[in-house]
Amino acid sequence: MIKGRIHSFESFGTVDGPGIRFVVFTQGCPLRCRFCHNRDTWDPRGGKEMSAEEVVNEALKYKAFMEASGGGITVSGGESTWQPEFVEEIFRLAKENGLHTCLDTSGVMNVEKIDRILDYTDLVLLDIKHTDPKKSKWLTGFSSDNAMKLAFYLKKRKIPVWIRHVLIPTITDGEDNLKSLAYFLKELGWFERLELLPYHVMGIHKWEDLNVEYTLKDIEPATKKDVNMAKHILKKYGIYAR
Repeated sequence: MIKGRIHSFESFGTVDGPGIRFVVFTQGCPLRCRFCHNRDTWDPRGGKEMSAEEVVNEALKYKAFMEASGGGITVSGGESTWQPEFVEEIFRLAKENGLHTCLDTSGVMNVEKIDRILDYTDLVLLDIKHTDPKKSKWLTGFSSDNAMKLAFYLKKRKIPVWIRHVLIPTITDGEDNLKSLAYFLKELGWFERLELLPYHVMGIHKWEDLNVEYTLKDIEPATKKDVNMAKHILKKYGIYAR
């Protein structure tokens, strides 16, 4: 019986894939994103230990709602691929029970470590943190190279992907970054949608609870105007974002 560590569940998620989703937030993440709103998921020793079977059984309680809406199960984090064998088993059991599977990942892990998860994955939500590898490392602790490699690997395997990008004022919303993102996506040519996620500060209290400094405290949340401006810039380079 394969076990892993779970941070929490969301029974009726509507933003992490199509339809109504049972969202599994796994525990543990190697990234150190300065804007993380789930700071309490970083520690791989935290959360609750569960078996993959227990997780899927919990999800199956909502199967009727998922089927009626075209939804399914989404594994997020933390970093979902930090526990590859555990997530593979969750997805394998989910597919046995007729559930649509969605992997929400930053793409930080090497493809070789997560390839077997993809055997049971219907959709990937891939978060491109920053197109500049050096700026990505400053922002998250890691270069964006692995995420971009994963995008092309998903194309090779013909696994549907939604690209996500957190729009952080003065950090990721500049024209140079958005232009680079547009060129990358045009070269990739394999994604169903691009979602711009407005930066928010709703998770700052988690940093404060852990007595950890939040270094982006002077950055204002992204406004609707910021998002519309980013969409306009991307459109100029041939990419349409949601």
